[in-house]
Amino acid sequence: MILRRAARHPWPLLSACRRRSSSPGPAPGREEGLRVLGRVYPCDDFTNVTPKILAKVGRDLHNQRHHPLWLLKERIKAHFYSAYAARSGNPLFSAHDNLSPVVTTEQNFDSLLIPSGHPGRKRGDNYYLNRTTMLRSHTSAHQKELVSAGLDAFLLAGDVYRRDEIDASHYPVFHQMEGVRLFSNRQLFSGVAHGQDLNAFEAAGRRTPQKQEVHSLEAVKLLESDLKTTLRALIGRLFGEGVEVRWLDCYFPFTHPSFEMEVRYNGVWMEVLGCGIMEQRILNSAGAADKVGWAFGLGLERLAMVLYDIPDIRIFWSRDERFLKQFRVDDIHRRVRFQALSKYPPLRNDISFWLPADEAAFHANDFYELVRAVAGDLVEEVTLLDDFTHPTSGRRSLCFRLVYRHTERTLSQREVRRVHGEIQRRAQTQLGVEGRY
Repeated sequence: MILRRAARHPWPLLSACRRRSSSPGPAPGREEGLRVLGRVYPCDDFTNVTPKILAKVGRDLHNQRHHPLWLLKERIKAHFYSAYAARSGNPLFSAHDNLSPVVTTEQNFDSLLIPSGHPGRKRGDNYYLNRTTMLRSHTSAHQKELVSAGLDAFLLAGDVYRRDEIDASHYPVFHQMEGVRLFSNRQLFSGVAHGQDLNAFEAAGRRTPQKQEVHSLEAVKLLESDLKTTLRALIGRLFGEGVEVRWLDCYFPFTHPSFEMEVRYNGVWMEVLGCGIMEQRILNSAGAADKVGWAFGLGLERLAMVLYDIPDIRIFWSRDERFLKQFRVDDIHRRVRFQALSKYPPLRNDISFWLPADEAAFHANDFYELVRAVAGDLVEEVTLLDDFTHPTSGRRSLCFRLVYRHTERTLSQREVRRVHGEIQRRAQTQLGVEGRY
């Protein structure tokens, strides 16, 4: 995770907040709130979600039949349904893909043991409706509630929201899918000789790189083996049997030990998912203190771009029939290769400005978000070209290059100049920078 400094001043683009009318109540001009999925949420000094982001809420690309993200989600579901069955013969894993993306900060962070000072909680990296409510930044925000509901094996898919840079592989809204499986002591050791004498938990244990303090080493090794076997089978199903895989140790606040899986594809190692043994404190708080388990999470866009040869993440949001019809297949496992639409020419414009005297008040993600708020998907990429500090005054200047390119038509210079001029104007009035145009 990239560590960034959060902006000190409240984000000014609160036009998504509806203003009060002259009806009785608080003084006119006070924000009434944000309407999201039919419910109104009060605004406060943490509110930083913009109208263009709110317009994406409810699109649910992963649930649009024959959309490439839907295809990939259904392929993953089909694999788990066919490979893992309960004693009744029904699928072992249940699937959930319609949970609201509006969550509390407790769900998104605290329930997953993400501490209050963690950089991943900053306004600069997330979309907050207010201090206690946000658009989820990962589908893991629902793990505790599903485990609390008594589920021992489930798949979860949904849209997630993060403020980030702008390029062909990053978008403020993307889609994740994850899986969780829990085991009782009997289930975990059922295939082990003298398994009845083994225990998943140990008293007075200590935390090591290999295990949590409350887990026995035998239990962790079995869980890790089951997790990696499960994920190898899934990736083999998606990429083809014999695909080369490797595991890297990593860190997540909600699993220990934790791993990343990389796949060698077209001669390049590519990270495809993160996973690990669930922190026992999460299970304890969810009412499953007598069970242990594993979890994994993957990005649907990342996999779909590789599997379907989709070169630009913005294309997933296209309503162009030339794009959508390519994925209308009778068999979800049929091999599909995206045939690119006409490649329209890019238009490049630079923007340079002096940072405020208090440089900590400027957050790069605020600038990216301003570009998105004004230009939407017209901007293909934003690149920092120059970072200059004046040798005499000590003032710092940044120069960004904005690449404008529509995915469905040719842009005119006149249209781009109008948009670029608005970005320049708002950068000065809203970010406190001084233009060098």
